[in-house]
Amino acid sequence: MMRKKRRLVLISAALAALSLALGLVLLALRDNIVFFYGPSELAQKAPHAGQRLRIGGLVREGSLVHEGGQTVRFAVTDTKQDVVVTYTGLLPDLFREGQGVVAEGTLGRDKIFHADSILAKHDERYMPREVADALKKQGVWREGAEAASMGK
Repeated sequence: MMRKKRRLVLISAALAALSLALGLVLLALRDNIVFFYGPSELAQKAPHAGQRLRIGGLVREGSLVHEGGQTVRFAVTDTKQDVVVTYTGLLPDLFREGQGVVAEGTLGRDKIFHADSILAKHDERYMPREVADALKKQGVWREGAEAASMGK
């Protein structure tokens, strides 16, 4: 009986240590999780202000405004819904209206997305997977030669 009791205590201690380690890992990762939304999903789900997220879509034509210095304001669209984005910093060289973009940052109480990172597509065939999936779902995805001719 002494052997069984010792084995039970050892297994219980190992499970407790494993549970503690798993809890600490999940607690550490909680701050690093970033959710991806398209503009329509963002309007539907309405995450709380200050939550870190990524939004993606197309930069709406005619929406890019330079507000002085390195601050810009533009709209990201999926053709059904728009999200206004502000960003201070250097934009990627290939950033322009009508192109795919992913912005990472936080949504303010004023419903303006305050980005701290902007990613732009790097050629006519590339678009971040999340953006492409959202655009395909909306029915506005253009592939191959058609996309290349539309982007030029």
